[in-house]
Amino acid sequence: MIRVFLALLFAILFLILGIPVLGVEWIIGKFNRHAADLSQLRMVQWAFRVILFICGTKITVIGEENVPKDEPVLYIGNHRSYFDIIITYARCPGLTGYVAKNTMEKVPLLSAWMKRLHCLFINREDVKEALKTILTGIDNIKNGISMCIFPEGTRNKTDDLMLPFKEGSFKMAEKTGCAIVPMAITNSAEILENHFPKVKRAHVILEYGKPIYPNELDKDTRRKLGAHCREVIAEMLEKNASMV
Repeated sequence: MIRVFLALLFAILFLILGIPVLGVEWIIGKFNRHAADLSQLRMVQWAFRVILFICGTKITVIGEENVPKDEPVLYIGNHRSYFDIIITYARCPGLTGYVAKNTMEKVPLLSAWMKRLHCLFINREDVKEALKTILTGIDNIKNGISMCIFPEGTRNKTDDLMLPFKEGSFKMAEKTGCAIVPMAITNSAEILENHFPKVKRAHVILEYGKPIYPNELDKDTRRKLGAHCREVIAEMLEKNASMV
């Protein structure tokens, strides 16, 4: 339980001590928004790396060279743990917003940081509101900000490798033509979810697949883009299962 306590304590202190930092970054953003955004990104990435260190999480990264560094992309991945966000966000090379459940918007301080980092809150129960969120994500990509979404729509708590992918999750790539970067995250639930509330040492494999450009796919594959990307991630997960 000591790992849980230390990780929570660090996260709370970061959020509290970060209040004046947010104020300073807001002022900087009035003169140079990109500099402020990048500074905030690096601070949060540092905090996430500290949390992973406290939790004793070892990460093996495969295929990081597949992530385009000079263009915004849509990251997609399987989702079994809250730590999936911490693990993947800590490695984003550039500005990236995550699509999160709308309940996260009610969390004090955390939601303030998320909004500064171009994260979006989606209400999957309201189709009209969900569409507005996706349209904002499209605008972010057009403005050079990568986005990340977990197409299963929620954490997978079943024994299945993955839940079905929601096709609507891929509209941000379909409408902008940006690359889709598939991420296969293996063994992340072993950090917390498999033995909640204990946090244990775990070895997580994070593999980035080759970028998928929707406009370069044939018509049939484009029509079933979610299923195609799910197969790509499934292959990586099956390949990496023996490494943990």
